[in-house]
Amino acid sequence: MRRLLPLASLLFFATPVSAAEINSRIVDSVQLTVDGPAIQSTRIGSSYTVSGSNVSVTTLGGLTGASATAPATISAGSYDIGTDEAAFTFSETSIVGDVPVTTQQQLSSGGRIDTPNIYGDSITSNGGTPGSLAGTLSAASIPTVTAGGSGTTAIGQRTIELTVFK
Repeated sequence: MRRLLPLASLLFFATPVSAAEINSRIVDSVQLTVDGPAIQSTRIGSSYTVSGSNVSVTTLGGLTGASATAPATISAGSYDIGTDEAAFTFSETSIVGDVPVTTQQQLSSGGRIDTPNIYGDSITSNGGTPGSLAGTLSAASIPTVTAGGSGTTAIGQRTIELTVFK
């Protein structure tokens, strides 16, 4: 009997569970995204390089006429073999830079840049087209999404949370 008394007192003094300690939460969301157009363009400058061995230079080539509104032009050089019947190496490289662009075309009605101004090193991305992009929320079911055109994203999410003894 003495052994049962402590067990009975624990059951008698135990705290009952109340409904205030149980929480339930359901969150539905839909996210629809249409990408915008983008242009990343880096202007390439003009360069000229010449190198060699056993080469004599009459006129050294190079760049001339560069300005804020026009790239440099390449002037030709005049070279000859230094010692006849001897081995020689020669290399001449030139790059004509980009013409500076000071304005960019406005977006068209479709949300795109139809004829972008780009430089020699460019990355372009067309904007998305919504097409049939859609999402719906309903109190009775899981959110639904409908795929759109290219450059779109549709995400439907339902989160159910149950907290007991918070």
